[in-house]
This record gives sequence, structure tokens and C-alpha cells, in this order.
Amino acid sequence: MLLPAFSMLKGRRVVGKGEAMAAHYAFGPHEDDAIIKHRLLTRTTTTRGEPPLKKLQKKFTAFVVEVEKNADNYNDCERLAKTFLQELTTFEIPLLKSKAVVDANVREKEHFNELNDEINSQILQVHAEIENLKKELEASKIERKHKEECETIRKLIATQPPRSETEKMIAELEKEIAALEAEDMASTRMLELRKKQFALLLQVVDELQVTIEDEQRSLVEEMKNLSEEQKVGPQDPSGNAEAMSID
Repeated sequence: MLLPAFSMLKGRRVVGKGEAMAAHYAFGPHEDDAIIKHRLLTRTTTTRGEPPLKKLQKKFTAFVVEVEKNADNYNDCERLAKTFLQELTTFEIPLLKSKAVVDANVREKEHFNELNDEINSQILQVHAEIENLKKELEASKIERKHKEECETIRKLIATQPPRSETEKMIAELEKEIAALEAEDMASTRMLELRKKQFALLLQVVDELQVTIEDEQRSLVEEMKNLSEEQKVGPQDPSGNAEAMSID
């Protein structure tokens, strides 16, 4: 195949132990392609010996030259013709091999194209599956979060007392609230009563104070009158005696 031609175009140098093995190319990639194509068409190689196409050309030229002679050379022409046909057959065999290789390469290329299309289709399918798996993963994360929250709530509920005890506690609390409300209402009524009593007491105190003040004023006036009478009495005894007789 093409591997021997490539190997003949590549030169390698022997390196010592511990050194890296490097390949040196005599020609560039484009020159390599042109040379390989030319050698495949002309069936020439770098091996020893004359190129096949040149040998075939020589056989054909010798046959034509011998045919063009006017001498009686039928045997020579026949011999050269056989030799030319043998050389042609020899030259044709590599061509048939090359054709078989080309056909095989074409089939392999078609197979590779089919594989490439199949791989691309599988890649698209895998991408779609990956997207679906991502969505499923997100949904699974959300579901797991909900389950964890439900488990947390369940554990919290499990730490609470039974419902019967809770209802009993609620009933007791309601009774206590009712008792406190009744006590508050009674306290409110008592407070209102005390306010009325205190207001009445203040009113009585005010009235008593007014009465005391009136009594004090009247007492002061009586004492004042009495003191005035005592002053007037010694100066007019007759009058007093007369008043007393009159009484």
C-alpha cells in the first residue's frame, strides 16, 4: 500500500541512548503528495532496478523497431511480442492491485462516512439524553429537598406531645383564660365601684369641709359678738339692767 512509499520518503537518524527519536522529512507534505501520486502513476519506486514503465516502454520500442524491419524476422517479432505482453501483464498486475486497494479505500471511506454519520447521530442523541438527565437531576434535587423538609417537619412533630394531651392543655388554658377574664371583669367592676365610692367620699369631704368652715365662721362671729357685748356692758349698766328687767 502507501506505507512503503511514505517510509521511503522519510529519513531517520540513529540517536544515542537517552536521546529522543525524531523523524526528518526530505520534502514537505505537499511535495510528498505530488511525488507519491507520480510514482503511483508511473509505477516507479526508489528500489534498485529499472522502473517498470521504462522497461515496458523499452520492450514496446524494441517490438516496434523489429516489426518495422523489412527482413524476415517473424520469430523475433513473435518473441518480442510475447516479451512485451509478459511485461505488460507484469505491469498490469500492480495496477490491478492498486485498483483493488483504491476500491477497498473507497469502500472503507464510505464505511467511515457511515460510521461518522452514525457517531454524529449518537452524539446528538447523547446530548439530548444529557439534557434530559440534567432536567431529571434538577427535579430529583427539588424532590429530595422537599423530602428533607418533610422529614424535618416530621421529626419536629414527633418531638411534640400527643394530640390528646395538647387538646387537654388547650382546654385547661381556655379555662384559665375564662377565669382570668372573669377575675378581670370582677376587678373592673370593683374598680368602678371604688371610683364611685371615692368620688362620693370626696363629695362628702367637700361638703363636710364647707360645713366646718361655715361653723367656724359662725363661731368666730358669735365670739366676736360676745366680745363686743362684753365691751359694751360696763359702760351702760342701766341699760343692761333695764334690758334684763324687760326680759
